[in-house]
Amino acid sequence: MNCSHPQWQKTIGRVVFLNCDPIFDGLDNDWTILPAPPAWLTGHLLRRDCLVASIPLADYAKHFEDLVLLPEIGISSHGSVGSVLLFGARPVEEMRDIALPTDSATSNRLLQYLLEKRGLSPRAIEMGPDLPQMLKRCDGALLIGDRALWEAEKNPQLVRMDLGQAWYDETGLPMVFGVFAARKDSPEQCLADAHNDLVKSLERFSDEGCREIVIANSSIRTGFSVARVKRYFTEVSNKMEKMEVEGLNKFLGEVCGVDEIANFVAF
Repeated sequence: MNCSHPQWQKTIGRVVFLNCDPIFDGLDNDWTILPAPPAWLTGHLLRRDCLVASIPLADYAKHFEDLVLLPEIGISSHGSVGSVLLFGARPVEEMRDIALPTDSATSNRLLQYLLEKRGLSPRAIEMGPDLPQMLKRCDGALLIGDRALWEAEKNPQLVRMDLGQAWYDETGLPMVFGVFAARKDSPEQCLADAHNDLVKSLERFSDEGCREIVIANSSIRTGFSVARVKRYFTEVSNKMEKMEVEGLNKFLGEVCGVDEIANFVAF
């Protein structure tokens, strides 16, 4: 690290899901990693438990006045994402109620938007992310992350909507589920150091040898097969390029009602 700072400025918050492994698996050991569910990371960031965190896009919208985004990196999909799924035993159009997980602000907002576009208004019930319990009470159940991947492997017949694909079909744009955010009052040099190391780590993932190591490590850590992890890393993207920024801003405006475009740090 090139800047003098207290402990929180050496820490980066990451979601506990598979989708950030391409960035974090090879990150420089100078950084302390704070793993947490996506719903917790925004609070950690606002309390200065960490300098930067991968937070849900809807949380960035909620705290738009207090946060900035790091460019070039995020969590998105161009179509099917495989890990943000609506499950159910009946077609979406026939669902009377849908259980929404308590750990996903972005996906909950996205699903409600997509249903409204179809002229549907099932009752939403917040529940813990447990598919059998959710479907015992409701016709539909939304799950995200590794839980969604596991349940889709075990119950492919119950998958009714991949929200990444549904957003792409509706807008023609990538869906950005997560962003790398920081407080606006964070030290600029520390943010520059964090951004540089995160981008370098992601760039290493493009090397075939490094990619295979990350895939193997992710398979061991999560229990998913190497083949499933390899396929998942073609479904999810950690790059934030022009099209992703367009999709991000469309979500902010149409789904979250944010009038301004996203504020990225200029390095």
